Amino acid sequence: MNAIDLFAGCGGLSKGFMDAGFDIIVGVDNDQAALNTFAKNHNGAVTMNADLSQQETFDEIKKIAEGREIDVIIAGPPCQGFSLTGPRNFDDKRNKLYLSVIEMVKQYHPKAFIIENVPGMATLYGGQIKDEILRRFTNIGYNIECKILCAADYGVPQMRKRLIFMGVRKEIGRPEFPAARLTPENYLTCRDAVSDLPSLENNIGADESVYTQEPVTEYQRRMRGNCTVLYNHLGTNHTQMVRDTIALVPEGGNYKDLPEGWGESRRFHMAWTRLDGNAPARTVDTGHRNLFHYKYNRIPTVRESARMQSFPDDFVFTGTKTQQSRQVGNAVPPLLGQALGQSLLNVILEASDEQ
Repeated sequence: MNAIDLFAGCGGLSKGFMDAGFDIIVGVDNDQAALNTFAKNHNGAVTMNADLSQQETFDEIKKIAEGREIDVIIAGPPCQGFSLTGPRNFDDKRNKLYLSVIEMVKQYHPKAFIIENVPGMATLYGGQIKDEILRRFTNIGYNIECKILCAADYGVPQMRKRLIFMGVRKEIGRPEFPAARLTPENYLTCRDAVSDLPSLENNIGADESVYTQEPVTEYQRRMRGNCTVLYNHLGTNHTQMVRDTIALVPEGGNYKDLPEGWGESRRFHMAWTRLDGNAPARTVDTGHRNLFHYKYNRIPTVRESARMQSFPDDFVFTGTKTQQSRQVGNAVPPLLGQALGQSLLNVILEASDEQ
């Protein structure tokens, strides 16, 4: 099965689809740094830095596909325009990126598609935006459903929720969302994810280094695979004030746990937050330096954040450290993508068996 990834970023969702058995033909985005990472990790998939609201982009994708059928489209378009324009202005040019996905599905008529977005989109304007998306895809021949999924349910050591629209061509079948693999009682934790990685207490490490101990959990073994080089595990050279301040925050705590007079420069919801090693990570951010390691007095490295997102260790992030952090934080966790890919594949294959 062939898939294309729109608004691909570094390719977390399509990495999951690859692991489910899909061939990723092309990844499209307008962030070149993210596309460079995508190209390095997607088995020869073509990358395109292009505007998805332009017909030329559609034509170029068809050229790249070279006669191969585009079986599945996966996409994560931004929805900021809708919050400005409201449901009655669905076709406003500020929503062109979402509209381009609808147009792409209309033109290519894939067997199925996945669109992911922030959970808040489900309730925006009382759910009217969501309902309009469902209506439009239904009108062009798809059975479509949406659901908010939590990545921790699928083996990701992180409490990250995403709104998923799943559409399947009406003659093929109905969407089937993957069943949860884990429950809150056995969610994977931050320690499960990263406790085998070097502490960097006495140095900031390097972009390429070595493992200093064996994996201690099944998840760590899975993330390492056959990787022998430790990539992207580079610490941050915090000021002494930052190190001294975060040292006063207990595991799972935040700025409210600081003594009076400490940490006055950051006083907001996520300020001086230390991860809880015995729980899944909070949503991995794009590198705002407010979320600290559960044990060490520093923010997580790119590799630690990637582990919490379920990127395997042989998925190498390129660009500056700031760009790498943004790529990781913006990504869909690959294990969530794999669960979605496997579900879609099952629906499509069952239909072909019946025929």
